[in-house]
Amino acid sequence: MANEKEVLFWSIALPGFGQFLNGKYIKGAILIFLEFLVNVLANFNEVIILSFQGNIEKAILQADYQWLMFYPCLYFFAMWDAYKDAGGGKDRFSFLPFVFSAYFVTVGCIYSSNLKLFGVLLGPVWFPIICVIPGVVLGLVFKKNISQHLIKNRM
Repeated sequence: MANEKEVLFWSIALPGFGQFLNGKYIKGAILIFLEFLVNVLANFNEVIILSFQGNIEKAILQADYQWLMFYPCLYFFAMWDAYKDAGGGKDRFSFLPFVFSAYFVTVGCIYSSNLKLFGVLLGPVWFPIICVIPGVVLGLVFKKNISQHLIKNRM
């Protein structure tokens, strides 16, 4: 079995790859199928290309937000699941950074078509990526605080 950091990085590359490394082939195949399904129905590859080319307005028009909003939860679930199965997350609240990230990225996706950061419209790729940062930070803060609270109350 692979270590938790390795499967986390492979899951970042493509949801389901971490599950394959963990020997969870059916779960990995389902996650890869779902990733391709949501990706195609959201028109996400075209949106990514347009965003990298700086054509944010066209990327916004190409995105199917009804499908795109599924992507963050699928993506972060696959990362957490692979990480957990590889032995990471021995703390029972290790899921919190993944959950908060999925939430913040989904909200970022919702507002990405009209919210500007420093006067710049970032669109459905760049703004949700930026939203990972507060998601991870808040998830880690909550995880630490809840764990410390439980430890303090046990003494």
